[in-house]
Amino acid sequence: MRRVTLFVNGSPRNGKVVAVYGTLSDLLSVASSKLGIKATSVYNGKGGLIDDIALIRDDDVLFVCEGEPFIDPQTDGRPQEELTGSHTDWLTLNVGGRYFTTTRSTLVNKEPDSMLAHMFKDKDAWGNKQDPRGAFLIDRSPEYFEPILNYLRHGQLIVNDGINLLGRYCLPPVLFFQASYNSVLSLVAFNHLFQQNSQPAEDHSPISRKEFVRFLLATPTKSELRCQGLNFSGADLSRLDLRYINFKMANLSRCNLAHANLCCANLERADLSGSVLDCANLQGVKMLCSNAEGASLKGCNFEDPSGLKANLEGANLKGVDMEGSQMTGINLRVATLKNAKLKNCNLRGATLAGTDLENCDLSGCDLQEANLRGSNVKGAIFEEMLTPLHMSQSVR
Repeated sequence: MRRVTLFVNGSPRNGKVVAVYGTLSDLLSVASSKLGIKATSVYNGKGGLIDDIALIRDDDVLFVCEGEPFIDPQTDGRPQEELTGSHTDWLTLNVGGRYFTTTRSTLVNKEPDSMLAHMFKDKDAWGNKQDPRGAFLIDRSPEYFEPILNYLRHGQLIVNDGINLLGRYCLPPVLFFQASYNSVLSLVAFNHLFQQNSQPAEDHSPISRKEFVRFLLATPTKSELRCQGLNFSGADLSRLDLRYINFKMANLSRCNLAHANLCCANLERADLSGSVLDCANLQGVKMLCSNAEGASLKGCNFEDPSGLKANLEGANLKGVDMEGSQMTGINLRVATLKNAKLKNCNLRGATLAGTDLENCDLSGCDLQEANLRGSNVKGAIFEEMLTPLHMSQSVR
């Protein structure tokens, strides 16, 4: 009776000693059972394919495979962790036929919640498939994988010229980010960085509604979306949920924000000139020193039942149309409302101290307990007011 030692193709470990009997098919059946694989062929130690059981000698060392080519256990078959034994061992990735060499720590440490980190954090936990050279197989486009790898290496997203931005969606979020998007580099940040780094330095093209909606959908509801200084000029952002977003110093000129929810949004020093915000929800909004000249804010709601007051201190509101807006307790201190239309507005308890109300139409307004101290009411219209305007309101 002959006996041989069987190993899985490319591995020098966990061998099994078995008896050789019957045909080659019988040996493959025994190998499948002992090694836990679906054995289809057998090689000797030099990579020679054995097609006849008569060629096997006593105490031979054989390597069993599932149909893949022979892998020399002394070279390609050795796991990378055996070569170094450390968490910073070198790995080779085969991405769409192109090879990338990096360290395990690069894939794991920068974005520990990413799918790549989970794939390579625990050795062999994912059972990653390898090609005959031992490189880990990833079936994605190498052109769009390279910027991701470089980001993981040095923290900067660099995109080569000629890369089509649409191609970045060939890399699904699930490959690089968890489905819950809890990664430090969220999908919205990745898309924004890709867009930002792929445009020429002089390109200041405004962000479209389609692109911004994609950002919104990819951002957790509890996370602040930072849009400080971004250009949305002329964009249609109507009826969107924009609560708590930081639009500080952003360009929102000529935007359509009608019926949008801007509750507690930060619009400090933002450019809203010529924009349409009709019926928008502006509870607790911060618009300090913003420029909303010529904007339309008809029927807006600035009144927060919880007592959080909207702050428009120092804002430029020349010629705005705020007819029918609810502005109880609003802060319009030293704001400019020259030639503005405020017909039928609720301005109870509003702070209008030092406000320029020249030629402002305040007919039908409720100014009970409003502070008009030091305000400029030259040419202002106060007809049909719900409550009489007492001297104390204008001089205190």
